[in-house]
Amino acid sequence: MVAAASAVVAVGAVSGLLAASGGGEGNDTARPAEVSAVPELPPLPARPSVSASPSPSASPSPSASPSPSPSPSKSAARKAPKPSKPRSAAPAAPVRHDPVSAALYRHPESQALDWVRANPGDSRRAVIESRIAAQPSAVWFAEYNPGSITGKVRAVTSGAAAAGRVPVLVPYAIPDRDCGGASQGGAPDLGAYDGWIRGFADGLGSGEVIVVLEPDAVAYADCLSGGERDARYASLARAARTMKAANPKARVYFDAGHSGWHPPATMAGMLRAAGAHTAGDGIFTNVANFHTTGDEAAYARRVLDALGGPSHLGAVIDTSRNGNGAPGAEEWCDPSGRAIGQSPTTRTGSDRIDAYLWVKLPGESDGCRGAAGEFSPDWAYELATG
Repeated sequence: MVAAASAVVAVGAVSGLLAASGGGEGNDTARPAEVSAVPELPPLPARPSVSASPSPSASPSPSASPSPSPSPSKSAARKAPKPSKPRSAAPAAPVRHDPVSAALYRHPESQALDWVRANPGDSRRAVIESRIAAQPSAVWFAEYNPGSITGKVRAVTSGAAAAGRVPVLVPYAIPDRDCGGASQGGAPDLGAYDGWIRGFADGLGSGEVIVVLEPDAVAYADCLSGGERDARYASLARAARTMKAANPKARVYFDAGHSGWHPPATMAGMLRAAGAHTAGDGIFTNVANFHTTGDEAAYARRVLDALGGPSHLGAVIDTSRNGNGAPGAEEWCDPSGRAIGQSPTTRTGSDRIDAYLWVKLPGESDGCRGAAGEFSPDWAYELATG
């Protein structure tokens, strides 16, 4: 596997999608007592389905929800799948760069904000600040820390509540994370993970919150045996139920990969096995990937239709780097010619699409323009002006 994972950055790298560990304030100038580095996975090339041939339009995935390229399974060596050619059907629609969302929460710490504060005279500063650093993005919790996870989550949710905004949280500690690839890690076993999730849920508070549950945990589970996969899926269903029991206003979304990976019917079958149709509020797609919003919205609706379940189930899409669509085959690592996508918002105007989110912060390297997870101002500026 190339050093990439579908949802974050290589574990141990500092990510702009922060895992808050202290008591943060709700306004944009306050700084939390402490913020721990979040692992970020480098992007994965599109992976073929375990049970079906790869989608003809599959293209590479980036870090964060779209994973970095997968590494061979710990238990059996296998070739990392090659990304297929990007979809050429329709050109990407013009991207609207809306004002900062009034609904979603911008955490007061990120690598982009740190760079902006440290470089007041840089000619790129105004563009990076207004188009990237000022936008709300997800907060990752990628460390298995059962003794402190509740406080870290609470610091974010209480800060968001004080600001009157909705935080986007990414729990990312499932055992066998990234199938032993660049973002490997997580809890030692599913029993420990269940306990960690209970602690996570205890920090959710009582306000609205969006949870992007374990990027790649469903779409990229082919390193597991059938029994291990079933156990993981059951644990994800428990996680969603636990969070919604702790906070009925929490909206929990399950991993559905992206439009260039599994066929919709195949993906829906996997999601059904994980209880997404009964335990959660829908699905998320395109984490850290580049597929256009139009392709992802169409794919998400097809997955939801095949999934079944209540009519209120919807989808959220990572639009952070998809403004120009997917790059060519094999170009998953900080590819040139990309651009930021639709600004984060819960007002999409698109049927069954609940939100456009920035799950991966634009400018954080996949590993080619700096260390994986490191903020690159050149990459950020290129994305912001692409």
